[in-house]
Amino acid sequence: MEIFERVRQISLINTTASTLSWDQETYLPSKSADYRARQLSYLAAHAHTLSTSPGYLADLKKAEDENDGSDPTVTANLRELRRESDRSIKIPTDLVARESAAQSAAHHAWIAARKAADYSIFQPHLQNLLDFALEKAELWGYTNEPYDALLEGYERATSTATIAALFDDLLKDLAPLATQAVNKTKALSPRLPAGPYPISQQQAFNAIVAEKIGFDFDAGRIDTTTHPFCTTLGPCDIRLTTRYEESDFTSSLFGVMHEAGHGMYEQGLPADDFGLPSGAAVSLGIHESQSRLWENQVGRSPEFWDHFYPIAQEHFPQLKDFPLEKFLQFIHRAELSPIRVEADEATYDLHIILRFQMERMLLNKEITVAQVPEKWSELFQKSFGFAPENDAVGCLQDIHWSMGGIGYFPTYTLGNINAAQLFHAATSDPVIGKATNSADYAPLLTWLRENVHNHGATHNPATLVEMATGSAPTTEHYLKHLSARYI
Repeated sequence: MEIFERVRQISLINTTASTLSWDQETYLPSKSADYRARQLSYLAAHAHTLSTSPGYLADLKKAEDENDGSDPTVTANLRELRRESDRSIKIPTDLVARESAAQSAAHHAWIAARKAADYSIFQPHLQNLLDFALEKAELWGYTNEPYDALLEGYERATSTATIAALFDDLLKDLAPLATQAVNKTKALSPRLPAGPYPISQQQAFNAIVAEKIGFDFDAGRIDTTTHPFCTTLGPCDIRLTTRYEESDFTSSLFGVMHEAGHGMYEQGLPADDFGLPSGAAVSLGIHESQSRLWENQVGRSPEFWDHFYPIAQEHFPQLKDFPLEKFLQFIHRAELSPIRVEADEATYDLHIILRFQMERMLLNKEITVAQVPEKWSELFQKSFGFAPENDAVGCLQDIHWSMGGIGYFPTYTLGNINAAQLFHAATSDPVIGKATNSADYAPLLTWLRENVHNHGATHNPATLVEMATGSAPTTEHYLKHLSARYI
């Protein structure tokens, strides 16, 4: 179909932009930032122009008219392309170009602000990006509040009200569970043997683990950056990044396992359909389920460490006299940390709920951009019992707002919920359960390929979870997992 060829051509532009963005995050010289912003702005505008052109819309309409419904994948692709097109044509190309340039400028301002722990450096950029978000929300339209329009771009077929109700329900059990987990940790006071844990040894160990769980290094690699992420530059080019602390090798390790989970999802999508919805991830909530499943359900399990702890001891000699039981206490510790990406499972979602509240208040104009640090500290004090010591470990810690990613954060908690439900369903199969208990992860990955990855974006996220597990998404398995591990 002509429309599919057009979509593949647009994908070439988007993945070229992804390559430049990856370079911007990893190796770009600081003096090149302005020109890189122009490059990314040009590519974003060009891709948007092509996807909203009369020729594109005519080919899409022709394909829809000629589709006889005999191929469900073709039907799903056309349905999703129409959904994307209906959103795209509402956004002027000039807005896309201006927003892309603003995002590049905001990214570099965020880096400087975070380094200086000075929110005022980033404030005007956040205001600019918030204005773009509100403008797009009005152009897209929404039923109840602007957040609905933005959320649709990350987690389709849901609503802000649905997410808020789910989070309220989760919080009722999560808040006391987190308190108990933190108190248990205080009683045990687990500590990792003192470093240094050399970065070269961390890199070697991380690569062993990533390959063992299924990440294909012939179709990807790991690099270093300020904020860990995974990005797709092509059907066989998945880039993972992490950061290192010589005092704690588990920080980079779990970062790699998390990003490898994202990467294995991308590597498991139908390569022949790359660029089409059937060859794309369905949502960030499902994407996050893959990363959290490998990081937490697998990576923090006793069964995993029964196999990998002797290997870790070979790489880090200070672990040789440190019992596995003590190490498990360390990685299962629950602490009230100001940093989301370093938070444990028991307290992580408190961070997400705070960000969800902040974004809704900003979009609903209940607070101003200037009030962000003050409101952040207030909400953090309420949830965690203390306020962040500065902006760098408070409202400036995450990269998402500098990328224009307002509406993104709820997908992390959706990912946690989905991960627990998918893992429970997979390991309920005796063969998969036995293999996973022996640190053989090929059967688990095969199950995820068949039940999640191979479907691409041909089903709505909640439908995909129900097809894979037999029930709609629920907090039941997630809360049971947290309780079993931390209480």
